[in-house]
Amino acid sequence: MGYIFYVMGKSASGKDTIYKELVRRLPEYGTVRMYTTRPIRDGEQDGVEYYFTDQAHLDRLEGQGKVIECRTYDTVFGPWSYFTADDGQIDLDHGNYLMIGTLDSYEKMVKYYGKEILVPIYIYVDDGVRLQRALDREKSQKSPKYTEMCRRYLADENDFSPERLTQCGIAGGYENGDLNTCICSVLKDIEDKMKPKL
Repeated sequence: MGYIFYVMGKSASGKDTIYKELVRRLPEYGTVRMYTTRPIRDGEQDGVEYYFTDQAHLDRLEGQGKVIECRTYDTVFGPWSYFTADDGQIDLDHGNYLMIGTLDSYEKMVKYYGKEILVPIYIYVDDGVRLQRALDREKSQKSPKYTEMCRRYLADENDFSPERLTQCGIAGGYENGDLNTCICSVLKDIEDKMKPKL
């Protein structure tokens, strides 16, 4: 039986960079694509960033009991859903997987697959550093959205509160003060997890 190593963290914690590096360094591990009902953006490809679908497909999968977790956001363009489905991407009898997501989606994956299958990789960084990183990133955008940046930053304080982390069984994490050190710590723990038990 394989494992799902699940990367998560607050915005600007560096979780996306770490996830991409884990995918690069562990090519034998499968990855899981989420679905979204939002329109595809310029430069995106179906099956790369997401599987782009529609509400009817989401409704069919829900009717078949195949939706593991789903989040819907009310946007100015209408509701957009992001979801993970039991669609054959994950075959724990034949491999291990890397995933990235939110604490809520991690919690739902645990309920679906079991806590012995999900291995949390919680990435964190000092809040001041995180805020500066978020600000620097936003400044580099063609049209900075500082209000949205602040909303996301504050929302993460609730979403990843110590109480929520404890509730989800996450006692520790990986501090991303130095990217390479953090990646090496994660890789070592994955390697240790995969060692045969005597």
